[in-house]
Amino acid sequence: MADIKQITPENFDSIVNDGLPVLVDFWAPWCGPCQSLSPIVDEVADELAGKLAVAKCNVDDNQDLAMKYGVMSIPTLVVFKNGEEVDRSVGALPKARLQALLEKHL
Repeated sequence: MADIKQITPENFDSIVNDGLPVLVDFWAPWCGPCQSLSPIVDEVADELAGKLAVAKCNVDDNQDLAMKYGVMSIPTLVVFKNGEEVDRSVGALPKARLQALLEKHL
């Protein structure tokens, strides 16, 4: 099982600057589409372990981070490389589309 980190303002920079591309899942526990996307993100994290880091950011607990990165709707998936945002997807998406989004950054 992949090591999926929980994002906080204190660990955000160290996670997104870790060397590997990082997928950050901005979500909330009350969000239905977030709940349907979560197992897909977990599967992809397992399949791409060692090539991609995955982290989840609960927007209810981390509103400042959501605002800083312009998260207006959830789920929002943001791909970071070397600490910089390189891609983004808003809304639930099928596994194949998530894989396609990530492949170009690996």
